[in-house]
Amino acid sequence: MDKVIIKDLLVRGIIGINDWEREHPQDILINIEIGADLHAAGQSDAIEDCVNYRTVSKKVMAHTERAARLTVEALAADIAALCLEEPGALSVKVRVEKPGAVRFAQSVGVEIERSQE
Repeated sequence: MDKVIIKDLLVRGIIGINDWEREHPQDILINIEIGADLHAAGQSDAIEDCVNYRTVSKKVMAHTERAARLTVEALAADIAALCLEEPGALSVKVRVEKPGAVRFAQSVGVEIERSQE
């Protein structure tokens, strides 16, 4: 399957279960792979036949900035659902990470995969 890739999208938002995490936005690192059939887009060279990564990125950023989720799991599920709403999106892999959340680790997070039912 073909893929549309959004790599290392850095967004600031409220995420976490601790009181101090709920007070100030923190960095959230998002990676997305959307599975789609890109054959038509490759032939036509028309944006209408593409999964528009700019549109997806803007939706994901806006949601992440306002969602104020407690867990990265819930945020990843939100993002996966948003991606699957896009025309042509058949599946999605989403990784959500919190850089610096755990001492001595570059980041911690989750990766989920979802597909059209």
